[in-house]
Amino acid sequence: MLDSCKLKSACNLPFICNKKIINTAGTSNAEVPLADPGMYQLDITLRRGQSLAARDRGGTSDPYVKFKIGGKEVFRSKIIHKNLNPVWEEKACILVDHLREPLYIKVFDYDFGLQDDFMGSAFLDLTQLELNRPTDVTLTLKDPHYPDHDLGIILLSVILTPKEGESRDVFQTQSLRLSDLHRKSHLWRGIVSITLIEGRDLKAMDSNGLSDPYVKFRLGHQKYKSKIMPKTLNPQWREQFDFHLYEERGGVIDITAWDKDAGKRDDFIGRCQVDLSALSREQTHKLELQLEEGEGHLVLLVTLTASATVSISDLSVNSLEDQKEREEILKRYSPLRIFHNLKDVGFLQVKVIRAEGLMAADVTGKSDPFCVVELNNDRLLTHTVYKNLNPEWNKVFTFNIKDIHSVLEVTVYDEDRDRSADFLGKVAIPLLSIQNGEQKAYVLKNKQLTGPTKGVIYLEIDVIFNAVKASLRTLIPKEQKYIEEENRLSKQLLLRNFIRMKRCVMVLVNAAYYVNSCFDWDSPPRSLAAFVVVEDMLEDEEEEDDKDDKDSEKKGFINKIYAIQEVCVSVQNILDEVASFGERIKNTFNWTVPFLSWLAIVALCVFTAILYCIPLRYIVLVWGINKFTKKLRSPYAIDNNELLDFLSRVPSDVQVLQFCLESCLTCLHFEICDVNIS
Repeated sequence: MLDSCKLKSACNLPFICNKKIINTAGTSNAEVPLADPGMYQLDITLRRGQSLAARDRGGTSDPYVKFKIGGKEVFRSKIIHKNLNPVWEEKACILVDHLREPLYIKVFDYDFGLQDDFMGSAFLDLTQLELNRPTDVTLTLKDPHYPDHDLGIILLSVILTPKEGESRDVFQTQSLRLSDLHRKSHLWRGIVSITLIEGRDLKAMDSNGLSDPYVKFRLGHQKYKSKIMPKTLNPQWREQFDFHLYEERGGVIDITAWDKDAGKRDDFIGRCQVDLSALSREQTHKLELQLEEGEGHLVLLVTLTASATVSISDLSVNSLEDQKEREEILKRYSPLRIFHNLKDVGFLQVKVIRAEGLMAADVTGKSDPFCVVELNNDRLLTHTVYKNLNPEWNKVFTFNIKDIHSVLEVTVYDEDRDRSADFLGKVAIPLLSIQNGEQKAYVLKNKQLTGPTKGVIYLEIDVIFNAVKASLRTLIPKEQKYIEEENRLSKQLLLRNFIRMKRCVMVLVNAAYYVNSCFDWDSPPRSLAAFVVVEDMLEDEEEEDDKDDKDSEKKGFINKIYAIQEVCVSVQNILDEVASFGERIKNTFNWTVPFLSWLAIVALCVFTAILYCIPLRYIVLVWGINKFTKKLRSPYAIDNNELLDFLSRVPSDVQVLQFCLESCLTCLHFEICDVNIS
């Protein structure tokens, strides 16, 4: 986690540096007291490196620097690409209790998708620094295994300042910094939209002369992995996703292509980069990128746009309580502005007020909770409240809604200095189920949202959206989250999916029995009605027919085990998809989400009116022309099926159970939710 407060020249936001690092006591030979119970603030400016070691094949490196104290990482610099004389000019503020532990500096060469290469290390003895005096430091990098190798130097500027007891208390109570684990919570300055179109002439990695390629993208700490295209050297992906831009200059997107191999490590096909600082904004760029260290090209569409509407503020600063701002927001999403920026569907405001009765995650019986608020790939954080099981955050978050069927996720973590944050609880709230302006207590649940954990969180949420834009957005593919865990084989999940699949099959079997009973005349009135309907259908079918007449490779034992496991995971996922498909159809007719059911009714009424006014053959003709000319009119369009996109917004029975539990546990009386999944 980030144990320092970083300042960058591109960001003029105020900051508070308040991380305490506990070190062991020891002697000192400088002007520092031998046993000072106070706190010291160490301000470091990482200037630059000179003559660093080359670790890449091209004779360069992609260096970054880590600072450690007492074995704990307290700072990590940005990556400078392809440079042996990097200039960072980054500032870090570190709070330490004692000066016995030296500051350990390690330099690495960043390798996306691979293990980073060590480039040397040095240490700074803090007891040798004079208080309140800026000092320029030159450190020679060494490799303990090869002490004779010249690995270059690192230049720093440091100043050590004592802190009084008062400041210590202030620093311990609250933190406005964000953890390194969740760095994506910084307010972004723009959005980069990427469409992965295709690959051309990729390198064959398998014995059959083909590959199973997929592509990984990385921008800072944001990652995206494409789907796997089996047995091809010219894959067609047609995938679209967005990254957030946190730097004015844009940054560099690292791209690597891989060949999927079952049972062993995936093969590396090649790499390339996109320097966003070289691209103009508000314009779509078609890029054909040559893969380095491999063969072939990748074709991308990249668009840089201004930032979406996101913000973090105190409870006293509330957009919707300001009458002028509220009217402006209501005007932006009024029915009269249907065709203005179709991607801007609505506005979401979340007040994270407080939590009560949280789980104790530390050995002291307390926790250091902070809250993560997520809407699709937009992710913002509160500050940390230290040593408290009933924290008050009183923060207001605003988001731009791109899909009204999105689910708001609020997760509470316990901050740890030397390891990743501990999970305390989570709530998931569909935007369409929100009641505006009501403060509610939501019971925190486990990661799978299947049962409650300890504690409740108080939220007040407001949603404003344009219903027509939201309806049109329903017929477009859902935005995929680029922070998702890969599916793993689970006996419990496999059994659950099998039972769900069995229920869907039983519905079809019961329907078949029902049809068969009509032929057996078990119920004469029903059979007579069915006979009349079938006769009409057969006549229509005969008329339509008349119109149509007119118009293996051997594997080792271990590889087989891995292959079997992959097959089981695939079966598990297929069962889930098929069962979810049937459940979504059922839930559409069950009015599980009234908005979607009304949308289906309106669509059917419009389609009926069109059929009444326009002959079916003309409609089929127009549809066929549109289908056949789509690639000519828009060669890089992403294929989609509007009906499947609509059904993807309808929750499955598993999601209904999760969200129903959510809404029911909102009540402080914890009434039992009667969910009938049949």
